[in-house]
Amino acid sequence: MVAWVYILHSNKLNKYYIGFTTDSPEVRLQKHLDKFYEAPKTFTRKSDDWMLVWNLECLTIEQARGIERHIKNMKSSKYIQNLIRFPEIGQRLLGVY
Repeated sequence: MVAWVYILHSNKLNKYYIGFTTDSPEVRLQKHLDKFYEAPKTFTRKSDDWMLVWNLECLTIEQARGIERHIKNMKSSKYIQNLIRFPEIGQRLLGVY
């Protein structure tokens, strides 16, 4: 099953959100903007200006989860900015996970 890793950015919060989905990244973004996810502590509920800044199509859910986990473990906005700037980094991740 195809899955995507995606990164959203909020200018208001100056924060990134990293996730994975089996929907298209655009559909997932709209769900975040529509406050589809009900949990009161859902991080993306803190803002209404999320923008899709990066996504990567993966072959499996497991691959997407592995790449999502890797990006989150980096704990670095600089790393995320490099992912956005240099698409070859994402392509290399596909070969690792």
